[in-house]
Amino acid sequence: MILLVWPLWDMAGGHAEPLWLACVALAAVAAVHVAIVLTAFDGRVPMRIPISLVVAQTGLTSVVAVGFKGGWYSLFPLLGLATGVVVGHASRQARGPEASMLLGIGGVSAVCGLAGWVGGEDGTSILGNSYGTITAGLVTAVILRLFSAITLLRDAREELAEAAVTQERLRFSRDLHDLLGHTLSLMVVKAQAIRLVADRDPVLAAEQATDIETVGRRALGEVRQAVSGYRGRGLADELDAARTALCDAGVDATVLRDGPPLPAGPDALLGWAVREGVTNVIRHSGARRCEISVRNDGERVVLELKDDGVGPGGAVPDVNGSEYGAYGVRGGHGLRGLTERMAVADGTVEAGPAPGGGFLLAVTVPVTPSL
Repeated sequence: MILLVWPLWDMAGGHAEPLWLACVALAAVAAVHVAIVLTAFDGRVPMRIPISLVVAQTGLTSVVAVGFKGGWYSLFPLLGLATGVVVGHASRQARGPEASMLLGIGGVSAVCGLAGWVGGEDGTSILGNSYGTITAGLVTAVILRLFSAITLLRDAREELAEAAVTQERLRFSRDLHDLLGHTLSLMVVKAQAIRLVADRDPVLAAEQATDIETVGRRALGEVRQAVSGYRGRGLADELDAARTALCDAGVDATVLRDGPPLPAGPDALLGWAVREGVTNVIRHSGARRCEISVRNDGERVVLELKDDGVGPGGAVPDVNGSEYGAYGVRGGHGLRGLTERMAVADGTVEAGPAPGGGFLLAVTVPVTPSL
């Protein structure tokens, strides 16, 4: 609306007569312009309404510019801004956004040149006003298109993260089925055998019961191993998967590892920690860079996952699981479950704002955890 200063300057200098008509015309242009912006940004309003208002502002601007001349031609760049707003929103729904830009912004720029020619402006003035109209419209439309593209990319990243979590859950379900399917079938068969021979051969029934106990204990151990480490997917594989997932999500990933290889237990636990931390970075942090470091001094191994995001939350996180503020997760089970798993292995989990900005997740576990 700062562009209205030029017509106001003409009115103050007595160059717009009659004054009352100039005031009415300027107020009408301003009202229509505000109505265009409000309706274009309101998703509940059909797009035909702001388009009709642009047509109205085009006609009104042309009439008052030709009638009052001088600084009133600055209303055409204001018209370009309004057209850019409408085109920027309408192009998201149109199949040919470039065509809508050409027709809309090019059309009002042509009207600007025609109005200048009818009003007797010289070529330099006509060219300057037309250039200002085109620039105002294109810049506005392109910025709105960029915001729309950013929103779509952000939604796509969220969907990819959710799809990755879903696929991991499906894989884990298949693992549990493979683990327990045969074992439970075997236990059922042996239980049936006990029922059949219990009266005739107590010794054989006791042997079958012992077998059931052995099979059950072995299955319980396999399930515990699967739950704690996702069975066979250790830290190295998780770091590779994390680097790929972060890069796919547009996050610059750096992975540093120092020290000797880890035993199976800590290796699986840290793999779980990497998976949980990277999932939260992708889904909630809004980060552009993420650094993962693993340091093993022979006694304890420290995993640090640091990003430069702020997340939609911003609250102070609580490692007990009630809040994961920088990632915007309240009451989530990921960090709480991770804390509980590390506590079983005498490990610790620390999460909070990192020095210098961003967020830091630090996990420490002993190389040889107590049993």
